[in-house]
Amino acid sequence: MSIARSTVQQLLATPADHLDREVLAKGWVRARRGNKYVQFIALNDGSCLANLQVVAAAEHFSDEALTGVANGAAVAVRGRLVASQGKGQAVEIQATEITLYGGADQETYPLQTKQHSLEFLREQAHLRPRTNTFGAVLRVRHALAYGIHKYFNDNGFYYVHTPIVTGSDAEGAGQMFRVTTLAPEHPPRTADGSVDYSEDFFGKATNLTVSGQLEAEIAAMALGKVYTFGPTFRAENSNTARHLAEFWMIEPEVAFNELPENMNLAEDFLRSLVRYALEHCAADLAFLAEHYDKDLLERLRFVADTDFERLTYTAAIEILKSAKKKFEFPVDWGTDLQSEHERYLVEQHFKKPVILTNYPKEIKAFYMKLDEDGRTVRAMDVLFPGIGEIIGGSQREEDLGKLKARMAEMHVPEEELWWYLELRKYGTAPHAGFGLGFERLVLFVTGMANIRDVIPFPRYPKNAAF
Repeated sequence: MSIARSTVQQLLATPADHLDREVLAKGWVRARRGNKYVQFIALNDGSCLANLQVVAAAEHFSDEALTGVANGAAVAVRGRLVASQGKGQAVEIQATEITLYGGADQETYPLQTKQHSLEFLREQAHLRPRTNTFGAVLRVRHALAYGIHKYFNDNGFYYVHTPIVTGSDAEGAGQMFRVTTLAPEHPPRTADGSVDYSEDFFGKATNLTVSGQLEAEIAAMALGKVYTFGPTFRAENSNTARHLAEFWMIEPEVAFNELPENMNLAEDFLRSLVRYALEHCAADLAFLAEHYDKDLLERLRFVADTDFERLTYTAAIEILKSAKKKFEFPVDWGTDLQSEHERYLVEQHFKKPVILTNYPKEIKAFYMKLDEDGRTVRAMDVLFPGIGEIIGGSQREEDLGKLKARMAEMHVPEEELWWYLELRKYGTAPHAGFGLGFERLVLFVTGMANIRDVIPFPRYPKNAAF
């Protein structure tokens, strides 16, 4: 008789009155132990953190029948699901048939039962999802991604897919990856010797996007409330535990919102996501807390239940200058805050998440709305414990004349962003939005220490393996 496969998660959740029935499970062997009378096989299929115990009695299975059923092997197990007689699990499968799909050479298989360093596992990106740690991280990552879409859908936002290949630089930073089909050895040249990108695939110089914000503004000025969620790229030669060259960004954009509404949205969004993770990832978060960050669950609950502190950049500078702490980087009005400054405000001074606003215009992007003082812009950064900046956003400049003046100040060419300027010519209105680096969110929620350990295949300087 054909039996549908059940996941390990489904079988472990089986109520007592649904036991004593034939089941089929498939997965990978995590461990095998036993004696000449019985073998115990720990089976995991990735559906949850826990393993399912499979009992293979000698009366049904000879040593030859279990050849190859070892750590890392893929198997199918048919048998009876019963209440477990041992400790540590509620149910187990009394196996009647075990099929080996693919073995794993125990001499060379990298993931034996001993502990491995996270650095070693980064070199095994094709296998590390099979470990408890990375299985937990990836399930939490999935839950947060789903929670993001659910939050925006439930709140009337529309999901917009913005370009990955772009002809503009949203940040004005210039640290972008070039996209070209021109031959690198002998590209066509203009009369002055520079590369002639008119001969390229798109007829102009193009790059991988650093942000979908500018295109999201187009959609917001028609649909009202939109968000993007996609990959972004920055060619920044940074090897810190907080930076990646390829990462995912969530960028909501809302027409008619101003800075106060933008802060409200960011706070409610973050707290909702943390609550979602606590509710739906309890076992994985408990594992990560036990092995990597003893304070993780307490910190997550605190953020979920605590109102964020709000203050201006100017007020923050005064706090930092009067702090009885020596910072590595000096701080004064007009300087861009470093991670040590942000974390001091969050972790030592206020002891809660912080939203900083109204930054000096010189250290922020051209599209941010000028304050009346002409010195600051309606920017906002959300700062989290252990992370520093997790969200950056602003009210956007909707005044055409002021926007053009800022672009001229910052040497942003109008011809590349003519369409962005035209949004201010036809039905302009106040609007605001922000960007959340997805990996920084996952880093905070999982308690991992390095951002390279919260994305399946990290991209960073000198590393594009897998």
